[in-house]
Amino acid sequence: MTQVFAEDGKVIPVTLVEAGPCLVTQIKTVEKEGYDALQLGFGEVKEKKLNGPQRGHFRSKDLEPRRHLAEVRVQNPSDYRLGQEITVEMFSKGDRVDITGRSRGKGYAGVIKRHNFGGGPGSHGAHFHRAPGAIGACATPSRVFKGSRMPGRMGGERVTALNLEIVDVKPERNLLLVKGSVPGPDGGILLIRESIKTRKKAGKKAHVLT
Repeated sequence: MTQVFAEDGKVIPVTLVEAGPCLVTQIKTVEKEGYDALQLGFGEVKEKKLNGPQRGHFRSKDLEPRRHLAEVRVQNPSDYRLGQEITVEMFSKGDRVDITGRSRGKGYAGVIKRHNFGGGPGSHGAHFHRAPGAIGACATPSRVFKGSRMPGRMGGERVTALNLEIVDVKPERNLLLVKGSVPGPDGGILLIRESIKTRKKAGKKAHVLT
């Protein structure tokens, strides 16, 4: 993250996102796969780093291999062609986007950190501090209910930040300046879509890539 200055002098916190260029590596249609979608590839990788099926996937289409692949639903796959590059130029300043990523993993955490439990007394001989407490349900129904808030792995989940504003676009460097923070650590992989609120206003389906 960094900051930029607006025309009126206000400081705007932004996240720099390297968005593309993404390569269209496969076009799926209702006739063949049962639905319309694009497979997009991002990030260069040497062919020797891929396994056999991955190498065959790119060789059969005569495309340069890509490190990361993602599938995006579209309405009109005929508008795209194999090997086409999708760049940041599809976005413009002021657009609203939804950004999906994997949140930072925080390891195994207790109930106080993970679920904001209050904990027990901290002094006066108390033996109950950060423990979750009783989880039983007595003789009836004699089991622990599903979904009980307990210690466990925290973070590392798929998270979507909604309705973020694009402050600026730098096509020459494939950069988007997004207001605020986005899910995940530095170097994480993100999926950027037109905001669902914008799509609803335009009467588009939720999965459309524009």
